[in-house]
Amino acid sequence: MENIGIAVTDGKPAGPGDAEGRALEIERSIIKKFRRPIWRRFTKAVHDYQLIQEGDHIACCISGGKDSMLMAKLLQELQRHGMVHFDLDFLCMNPGYNEENWDLIQENAKTLGIPLTHFESQIFDIVADIDKSPCYLCARMRRGYLYSRAKALGCNKIALGHHFDDVIETVLMGMFFAGKIETMMPKLHSRNFPGMELIRPMYLVKEQDVLAWRDYNHLRFIRCACRFTEHMEKEQEETGSRRQDMKQLIEKLRKMDSNIDRNIFNSTHDISLKTILGVHADGWKYSFLDDYDLPEEERWINRAGTLLPLKEEPAGTAGDAAGEGGPA
Repeated sequence: MENIGIAVTDGKPAGPGDAEGRALEIERSIIKKFRRPIWRRFTKAVHDYQLIQEGDHIACCISGGKDSMLMAKLLQELQRHGMVHFDLDFLCMNPGYNEENWDLIQENAKTLGIPLTHFESQIFDIVADIDKSPCYLCARMRRGYLYSRAKALGCNKIALGHHFDDVIETVLMGMFFAGKIETMMPKLHSRNFPGMELIRPMYLVKEQDVLAWRDYNHLRFIRCACRFTEHMEKEQEETGSRRQDMKQLIEKLRKMDSNIDRNIFNSTHDISLKTILGVHADGWKYSFLDDYDLPEEERWINRAGTLLPLKEEPAGTAGDAAGEGGPA
């Protein structure tokens, strides 16, 4: 692994002073202009979901896109000025980017003042010939590699750049395509790497505000950059992914009700067991019929206690079913 980064200003290599000044401008925009929509939402998620504790060692996982690069700056600012002490590594995997995209990632890292720790894998080569769900397999493999490298660095957490819109899209994907009410969680214990956790510090930050921050600072980031999406972009076509379909659907619904995204998000925080047909968790399953004939007060004692063990569930997570991917 190595630290990498090349600075550019107006297409030319930037000197140390230029790069430092540019990074300061971008940091200032987060704290000043975008304080309410980005910084406050970021710190609220960290606080409300208890994402970072004293002494944590966090691997901020950087794909090179707008979301992970902004997350890196947010965590960097929190580390510098927050009340809780934690260590931070900026972990970037090259899964097989073309030279142009890889150069852009390095240039942006230098511009933003992010010291990358870099390693390589051949994930794009492995999934290149997969016809069914290549994005799902790619996401799973990426996360496994990131967990492994983060653990080797002594980290106890990895941070991913999923934002508010990713969360509500996952809720709809679960309902429409998996027949379940589920969501993308703000944090997860790893099943495959004991002692490790996954956190999502941008959980409350909306994509439109990430885009506004990017454009305000005249930044350009890679998108997915895998060979599949590169081909589709050249053909000027949409990928036709379910997530993209949900994004477009939500945009249409916003025209009917501006609170639609917030309502989708809040629905997973306030599920009424009194009007739900069934719930399940880790091999436990409950149906409203299990205590339907009991007096109401006894029903609620039953539901407030343990779930009824009826049958084992198949292995998997909410993210798996929704196509979010990756070993938790």
